[in-house]
Amino acid sequence: MVTKEDVLKALKTVADPHMGISIVDMGLVRDVEVDEEGNVKFKIIPTNPACMSVLGMAFQAKDAVKSLEGVKSVEVVVEGHMMEKEINEMLKEKDKE
Repeated sequence: MVTKEDVLKALKTVADPHMGISIVDMGLVRDVEVDEEGNVKFKIIPTNPACMSVLGMAFQAKDAVKSLEGVKSVEVVVEGHMMEKEINEMLKEKDKE
């Protein structure tokens, strides 16, 4: 079974492209939840409400966690961004592909 620690380890491979530091070490990842079926949910809170890189980081984070053995689904929610509604819609659209 996948654990919260497994998820955080996978997320440490995703770096902020401007800082070169993992999104976990920067404190951008919050509220990581993993249920018994392997459904994972977490938030990404950018340091800047106009961050141009948050969508790319969110897609990378989703893919990194999705690649873990035992993960059934991954939901990433971006909060604190001026375009969070549109970004979250794009993240959900990717699941439909």
